[in-house]
Amino acid sequence: MKLLPYLKNISAIALFTAVTGGAQASLNDAEKGQIIQRMNLRADSIARTADSIWNYAELGFHETKSSALLQEQMKQAGFTVDAGVAGMPTAFIARYRNGKGGPVIAILAEFDALPGLAQEAVPERKPIAGQAAGHACGHHLFGAASAAAAIEAARWMKEKGIAGEIRLYGAPAEEGGSGKAYLVREGLFKDVDATLHWHAGDNNSAVQRISQANISGKFRFHGKSAHAAGDPQNGRSALDGVEILNHAANMLREHVPDTTRIHYVITNGGGAPNVVPDYAEVYYYVRHNDARIVRDVMNRVQDAAKGAAMATGTTVEFEQTGGVYALLPNNQLGLLMDANLRLVGGVNWTAEEKAFAEKLYTTFPNPARKLGSETSILPYASDVTGEGSSDVGDVSWVTPTAGIRAATWGPGTSAHSWQAVAFGGMSIGHKGAVVAAKTIALSALDLMTSPDVVAAARKELQQRRPADFEYRSLIGDRPPALNYRESGSN
Repeated sequence: MKLLPYLKNISAIALFTAVTGGAQASLNDAEKGQIIQRMNLRADSIARTADSIWNYAELGFHETKSSALLQEQMKQAGFTVDAGVAGMPTAFIARYRNGKGGPVIAILAEFDALPGLAQEAVPERKPIAGQAAGHACGHHLFGAASAAAAIEAARWMKEKGIAGEIRLYGAPAEEGGSGKAYLVREGLFKDVDATLHWHAGDNNSAVQRISQANISGKFRFHGKSAHAAGDPQNGRSALDGVEILNHAANMLREHVPDTTRIHYVITNGGGAPNVVPDYAEVYYYVRHNDARIVRDVMNRVQDAAKGAAMATGTTVEFEQTGGVYALLPNNQLGLLMDANLRLVGGVNWTAEEKAFAEKLYTTFPNPARKLGSETSILPYASDVTGEGSSDVGDVSWVTPTAGIRAATWGPGTSAHSWQAVAFGGMSIGHKGAVVAAKTIALSALDLMTSPDVVAAARKELQQRRPADFEYRSLIGDRPPALNYRESGSN
């Protein structure tokens, strides 16, 4: 689905409507102050939950302990929990219904880690012995804070007699597994009125970004093994097929639309240099904000793989393991979240926390960093083109969706780095998560009590989508790729 032309046609109108009062929240300042104070009392609990998930460091679709911990918290808070939804053992939906009628407000929670990034919560490189993965994208904080926000919103609804339903979507495998795309494909958001989310970051911001659509998958080459020195003429190297594919893909980069991204990593290249490998595997991502371009470029990569197999006398098979839409911004929700984020404010670090950050900065490629962004909120903006991908994109095309970033890392920290793991495993990460939890709780309750905001957000979504839009998942009809992190078939 091509995104940018539709954004250009309506984004100015939507922003004007929101700024000039098209969406007014009904919670007053005193009530919001009470909610903020109550969330302060949850800060220690948020930190403990985040630390537990940080220590589990479970990869996508295998977040058994992390998911169970969040599910148990939701049950204890009076939520009804459906586990193992959409064919994903670690996915869940926790529901709290109060009264009849009212909107259904969804809050997203993530909890998967990244491979190869185990790191202690210290300001120098120190991998954790015996642990392969690490929370380098802050999903441990994401899950913990979102759960706390949902619980507080439900508690307030019950006390004040507010009708509606709060849902927490426990969404696994955001990092390449496209977990939310399966939830959307199964129709599990069809009755949701609005969806809120957040992400770890190096600043506080409600800027609404356009992410990259993405298709990912694995090319598996099969050849014929032989002694690499004594009988090479009878061998057919699967690794040669992978290498020719990679070379062809690198030549392709010159002939694809601007901003297209192609990444790959060889996940299996053989076992010994003196054995011609009869099996090799390479894992590819293709990204662009236009889903049609993503499909086209990935098809061209698949053609290159067929050519590589012909050239090397091998065979190749392709398994698509992921596919997500670009994020579709929503200014009605984005400005509401921006207002609440500004009410909550940033965080103040202690002297010890500042010293931790300063020491970490010496490990950055550019060590000249300035503290301070953690205390402030960036100016609001929308339709800002981002460089990464997220399966939140699929959610945003079927229900109005908005999110924020909270300063859980020091300024300039790159996601997917060991430095992000270190920040996220100590109090700096915890404080940012509390900012996010407060903002989401306030925003969810604003939506519960403001039908005009919900209606305006839905209208904006309809304006942004093509008139003939029908959601079709980029992952097709395949079942969840539960073992996508492993080399070999899923």
